Amino acid sequence: MAGDGHLLQTISNSNCSSHNSKKAKDKKKKKRGGSKKKMTAEQTLAFKSVSEWVFLDQPSSLPPSAASFVVDDFGVQKSLGKGGEKLVFELHSHSKFSDGFLSPVKLVERAHGNGVKVLALTDHDTMSGIPEAVEAARRFGIKIIPGVEISTMFSPSGESELEEPVHILAYYSSCGPARSEELEKFLGLIRDGRFLRAKNMVSKLNKLKLPLKWEHVARIAGQGVAPGRMHVARAMVEAGYVENLKQAFARYLFDGGPAYSTGSEPLSEDAIQLICNTGGVAVLAHPWALKNPVSIIRKLKAAGLHGMEVYRSDGKLADALGLLKLGGSDFHGRGGQGESELGSVNLPVLAVHDFLKVARPIWCGAIRDILGSYAEEPSESNLARITRFGRTRIFKAGSLNCDKDLVDRCLSLWLTNEESQTAEFEAIRLKLSHISRNQGGIQVPIEIK
Repeated sequence: MAGDGHLLQTISNSNCSSHNSKKAKDKKKKKRGGSKKKMTAEQTLAFKSVSEWVFLDQPSSLPPSAASFVVDDFGVQKSLGKGGEKLVFELHSHSKFSDGFLSPVKLVERAHGNGVKVLALTDHDTMSGIPEAVEAARRFGIKIIPGVEISTMFSPSGESELEEPVHILAYYSSCGPARSEELEKFLGLIRDGRFLRAKNMVSKLNKLKLPLKWEHVARIAGQGVAPGRMHVARAMVEAGYVENLKQAFARYLFDGGPAYSTGSEPLSEDAIQLICNTGGVAVLAHPWALKNPVSIIRKLKAAGLHGMEVYRSDGKLADALGLLKLGGSDFHGRGGQGESELGSVNLPVLAVHDFLKVARPIWCGAIRDILGSYAEEPSESNLARITRFGRTRIFKAGSLNCDKDLVDRCLSLWLTNEESQTAEFEAIRLKLSHISRNQGGIQVPIEIK
């Protein structure tokens, strides 16, 4: 009987082991997104629309076919062997122009190495790195979405709630923001506040018996870059006051921490309204960091918020409020554990399509406003607004006989035929068809006979 009992126990253990193994495999499979399957008709149409936009300014490149891909249970693309490149979107990244560790060129190179096809550079309170990123991206066939992460403060109306720092991501067309001077003035005031904020942090650290030097922080930030908490933290590590960046934030620099300080951040609602007024898409960054997310997000939605990052939450609030569900790695390039890599946040095909479905009409309107201003006054300052993020690309393919050629070239790079063949753009073309350009860039009226 002992033998039978042992056999029964062995069978039981074997069955249990097999069952546990199956459960483990199922759990692992579920974690990876579940089974792979063909795209639905809706996903196929979305994929086609997205890929056409991605390769719009790359006529020599053929968009990948939806037949080359399957999707997992979350709707994320999975390549079928060597059938094509995934359309990886990276919508949240930083360079040395704010608190990132890499130059825009190195950032683009890294994105290319990770298979990213669309990269949004979203430095804190500045768009100064965009031109460099655009030039670098041309070499790798990467599309750049000009972006910025705006530092704001949410000020509740009720006395029981406290103010909270809120970061708003703004995404613009390839042409950049309309009324760019207004946005730049807005961002400039925030950057001025960042200098004062960083100096206050250094002062607080000094009072805590950590004699950090302001010059040390400024050197790490670099000339002309508004210092942030990351620069202060890096200086603390280099000076030996903390072991690593995580410790600097955990002990001193966290929101409300002993060395934390605020700057001159505008109200969150004001930032969102300005983004909307300048032709941008407004998205809430890392909402999981908020202490009172539901109340704040509801009010930001009322102010014009288009979407929110959800890759570290389930997105139910976004669904309830009708907000776009987006995400990105928030890559800074500091290395080490805990940092998501560029392109590591896999957005579902339908999420990307929904984003572009909202963004493209907004961007089209901004492009129309910028080109329209130039048609009304074909000055060098208005031309600079058109070519701000892509002068080389616009002028590289031969001469432009008249400003209508300039408009046609821009529209071919930025919009589909359907988007550009409107009465408004035709009126702009007509106005500029009478203005020629010589090699010096001076506009000369064409004599009409």
